[in-house]
Amino acid sequence: MTRHERQRPSHGTRASIASAAARLMAEDGISDFHLAKKKAARQLGLPEHTQFPDNAEVEAELRAYRSLYQGEEHEQMLLAMRQTALDLLELLAPFNPYLTGSVLDGTAGEYSHIDILLFADSAKEVEIFLLNRGIDVDHVDPRNERVEAVLVMETDTADANLVIMPPHLERVALKFRDGRPRDRIRADALRVLISE
Repeated sequence: MTRHERQRPSHGTRASIASAAARLMAEDGISDFHLAKKKAARQLGLPEHTQFPDNAEVEAELRAYRSLYQGEEHEQMLLAMRQTALDLLELLAPFNPYLTGSVLDGTAGEYSHIDILLFADSAKEVEIFLLNRGIDVDHVDPRNERVEAVLVMETDTADANLVIMPPHLERVALKFRDGRPRDRIRADALRVLISE
C-alpha cells in the first residue's frame, strides 16, 4: 500500500463528511460548502489532509436530509421562496433575469438567499430602477471578477442577491467552483416548476 493510497479516503469517509456537512448546512445555516465540509471533517475527528467529497455529493445529502427531516415544512418554505423569486423575475424583466442557486435546485433553507442573475449595462441602472420603485438595496462585494455588482434586497420570504453582470455574458455558461454547470431558469420555466 502506497502512502497516497493510505491518505485517500474511502467512499464511506466521503459519504460521512457529505452527510455531516449537509446536516450543518440544514441546521446551522452554513451556506459555504467548503466551510461545511471542513467543520464536518473536524466533527468526525478526521485528519486535516482528508480529501473532501465534492459539492454535488453534499447537495445530494442536503436534499435527502431536508426531505427526511424537514419534509412538508421545507416544501412550503421552498414554494414561498420560489413564488417570491418569480415576482422578482417579473419585476426585473428589463434586465433579462434568471433564478439560480439553492432556491432553484431545492436545497434552500431558512437562512438561504434568493439568487437572481441580471444582465445590465451598469449596476447603477438597476439600482435606479429599484429606487424609483421605492425598493432599498445594499451593496455586497462580488466574489467573481465577471460580476459588476451584487445588490441585496429584503423580501417577505428571504433576502435576494441581485447579481449584476454585463449583457455579453448572458450566453456564457456559468459554472460552480468545482466545474459543474450552474443551472438557471427564466420566469416561464419557474412558473412550470412552481405548478408541478
